[in-house]
Amino acid sequence: MRAQADDRHPDLRAALENLLASGGKRVRPRLVLLMGGMLGADPERLVTLAAAIEMLHTATLVHDDLIDGSLMRRGNATLNANWTPAATVLTGDFIFARAAKLAAQTGSITVMEEFAETLAIMVNGELTQMFDSRGLADRKNYYQRIYAKTGSLFELSTHGAAIISPVDKETVANARNFGRELGTAFQIVDDILDFTGDQASVGKPVGSDLLHGLITLPALYYIEANPEDPKVKSLLNGHYHNEAEIAILVEAIRQSDAIHLALDEAKAYANRALHSLNGQPPSEERQALENLALYVTNRNV
Repeated sequence: MRAQADDRHPDLRAALENLLASGGKRVRPRLVLLMGGMLGADPERLVTLAAAIEMLHTATLVHDDLIDGSLMRRGNATLNANWTPAATVLTGDFIFARAAKLAAQTGSITVMEEFAETLAIMVNGELTQMFDSRGLADRKNYYQRIYAKTGSLFELSTHGAAIISPVDKETVANARNFGRELGTAFQIVDDILDFTGDQASVGKPVGSDLLHGLITLPALYYIEANPEDPKVKSLLNGHYHNEAEIAILVEAIRQSDAIHLALDEAKAYANRALHSLNGQPPSEERQALENLALYVTNRNV
């Protein structure tokens, strides 16, 4: 990934180095390497695909931070905290381009098609969230949003790894399903942490989704159980910029059954992901994938 800025503008090299050094769980490339390793893919092609997908993820974060006006991520200043919007956008574009080049180097047209489609899904999801999702308490909309935001890229990770592996169509479909289901579980837990975590560990103010008018699964469970709550009515009427009122609502959700119900749903998705591994022989990679699925639903909730 670092090599993608070789022989480029020094500020681009510095920006990419800073982004890569900021850390992160690297779950998506881990999925590529583990799934492909389990299925017998060529290691060099797997590393190339893993780098492509992590760079795609990194590029989306650069643009997301600019869109959201975020000045910090993972305890470090974001790119847009120090650069102009124009320079930030162009850097994100450069990383997108290099991610696509890496995806092409896998030598699979199908991987390239899936890569391009995933990017389109993510951008469409971001626009849908901007224009159609504020103050909307709708499960279908919620699951469409989290698939676009997270599930699609997890799906690309495991699907892409299977595409370049010497396996049959059923195995490819199962690998794709593993990523989609696990990605859904991952995002549900992220949404739970928006209520139960603290700003230092989550990386954003607790309850920030509600402050932006985004109703996630814990809030959906609370709304469904308490439709006459004045705070709920206020939220659904578009009054989600009152920080004091939102803080009261966040605490009410934390003290309700909504958190446990949402976590149970995340675990159900993780279990369906694990079911997709049935039929694969025991291996270090399969065990690591199973451990990863368990980790996803046990992240400091």
